[in-house]
Amino acid sequence: MSYFLTALQAEGLKICKSKVIWITAAAFTIAPLMAGFFMVVLKSPELLKSSGLLEAKAQFAGEANWPSYISLHAQIIAVGGILIFGFVTSWIFGREYADHTVKDLLALPYSRAVIVMAKFIAAFLTNTILSTYVVTLGFFIGWIIGLTQWSSTIVTHGLYILVVVTILTIALCTPVAFFASYGGGYLAPLGFVIFTLVLSQIVAIAGFGEYFPWAVPALYSGVTAGESALGWGSLLIIFITSLLGVLSTLYWWLLADQH
Repeated sequence: MSYFLTALQAEGLKICKSKVIWITAAAFTIAPLMAGFFMVVLKSPELLKSSGLLEAKAQFAGEANWPSYISLHAQIIAVGGILIFGFVTSWIFGREYADHTVKDLLALPYSRAVIVMAKFIAAFLTNTILSTYVVTLGFFIGWIIGLTQWSSTIVTHGLYILVVVTILTIALCTPVAFFASYGGGYLAPLGFVIFTLVLSQIVAIAGFGEYFPWAVPALYSGVTAGESALGWGSLLIIFITSLLGVLSTLYWWLLADQH
């Protein structure tokens, strides 16, 4: 346990001292700002009468109220989270190869499994903090805008959806760690992230989104009326996908030849 805590602390220091994570957080800030801007457009469409295209796009956000606003944030995390969370995971695992520090980790006097699990926990905590930051900023922006239909029931249900979507999206980042380890850098995992992001949109449009793990969070993020669109089959698919990502990454670090 002491080895694990030491490894986790080391990963935390790497993350806190890196500019990459702060730049990523700054980039993710665009999402709640755009969501708030769409709400302003929906509340005061006369402000942008000369820009019919932008107003039409804002209509996709629904109405200028808290249920639509929270649902929009859930969709942002479900879709944008695949890219942002995947990038964070690929950086945490791939940087060791890009910076040529993997040999130093392998020389440490404890199991490689400790290193891998510490990285997974660090990735989970970092992505959770990023998601919490985006949601908190989004709520602050919504409060400034003065959206309607605020109630404890709506907020509680919305936060429940946000938590579920966040956990599901982060869980689907484990295969990214394997591709970062197998590819020895950033290109392979980022290519995999982009591939899953594009393919999830195609599969969802085809009507088979509930069977494709990376499309499930986006489908669930649209639920606002209280009924659950997340079946046990979809949950099982996500669990198996996440587990395979963890096990394959462990296998690579434990058994594959490291140079």
